[in-house]
Amino acid sequence: MDLRKLKTLIDLVSDSNIAELEITEADGKVRIVKSGGAVMAGQAPMMMAPQAAAPVMAPVAATTVAAPVVEAAPATPAGYIVKSPMVGTFYVSSTPGGKPLAEVGTVVKEGDAVCIIEAMKIMNEIETDKAGTITQVLAQNGQAVEFGQPLFVIE
Repeated sequence: MDLRKLKTLIDLVSDSNIAELEITEADGKVRIVKSGGAVMAGQAPMMMAPQAAAPVMAPVAATTVAAPVVEAAPATPAGYIVKSPMVGTFYVSSTPGGKPLAEVGTVVKEGDAVCIIEAMKIMNEIETDKAGTITQVLAQNGQAVEFGQPLFVIE
């Protein structure tokens, strides 16, 4: 089931008097229960990961002066960035050990699948909304990705 269809179902449940909706298709089963918010069966509500705490500075002796450490901001890749539309696990191919859907040098058209993101045991094909050539793959196969995380650079 693709992400758009799942979002439509969630909106349907939240905007109606339906308390529970269960759909079974060939590619999986989805159950949406309204209890103040949409929750998938057998799953706890998703929560945002806490932000990392600021590093604790050790006291500096009076005779030394600590210069502030300035980290260089990571360079933003040039070109169009395909970002993750969801939290999940990033896969470069639709089958383990299969041919990657997109890699550096692959020419893609608008709507082409470039990767798979597994979320809640559902495999979601992620499509590009820009035509061009893949110049960078920013995620590794099997890596957990966050919503909005850059995955590919297209020029």
